[in-house]
Amino acid sequence: MNCGTMTEPGFAEVTEDMILGGQLRLRQPKRGHRAGHDAILLAAAAPARTGFRVVEFGAGVGTAGLALARRVSGLDLVLAEIDESLAALARVNAAANDISAQVLTFDVTANADAFATVGLTPDSADIILMNPPFNDADRHRASPDPARQSAHVAAADTLERWTHAARRVLKSGGVLTLIWRADGLPQVLAVLERGFGGIAILPVHPSPTGAAIRVIVSAVKGGRGPMALLPGLVLQDPDGEGGSEAAAVLGGKAALALAGR
Repeated sequence: MNCGTMTEPGFAEVTEDMILGGQLRLRQPKRGHRAGHDAILLAAAAPARTGFRVVEFGAGVGTAGLALARRVSGLDLVLAEIDESLAALARVNAAANDISAQVLTFDVTANADAFATVGLTPDSADIILMNPPFNDADRHRASPDPARQSAHVAAADTLERWTHAARRVLKSGGVLTLIWRADGLPQVLAVLERGFGGIAILPVHPSPTGAAIRVIVSAVKGGRGPMALLPGLVLQDPDGEGGSEAAAVLGGKAALALAGR
């Protein structure tokens, strides 16, 4: 629900929207990359517990991390975002929702020394959330909006570099939770071969008969458990209405099965 339009430094116009069934108020750019289902599903899949250190890579205005903090109280939450204007909105959103969060203006493809400088030291996080840019530049018509293009179009090594950083920052036994396009699942599994196990995959379908459009993947650093392919999540029922499970998750009333692993 859109609550109005205003201006913020760095943006021509910003809207204030209620998401997660009205539980979370977000300021976000009126144009460009905006909060959507992917961020809410990502938050609903994370197996976080009170006291966990949770780091979100590519946090944007903080949607996924703040949604998770609304579900699980008492997190040590870090939101990392390369775009200073979006990071500034993430700070505003954390404060507006009375959620404690450290917001870093930071490139998650930086080297280990840069990570350590901002306090993202090796083996320090329990959970990492990430929704990296995932559209192939050779197959996807890029948006003319630079911020939207940066948020959606991946370089050839984007997933590998983000996953490498996640592996470094996670504790042994820590969990990486990511969302990616469904046809890129082989690429996801390939980058997780080094250092991760206990992989669980949740396909996301637009309708009961539609092929999956997204996969949410959970992987344990140092895990040795077998791979699990979970029953898919259906976003809409045959009548075009919101599927009951998806509606409950997007409305902030339920978490996904991955969160209970």
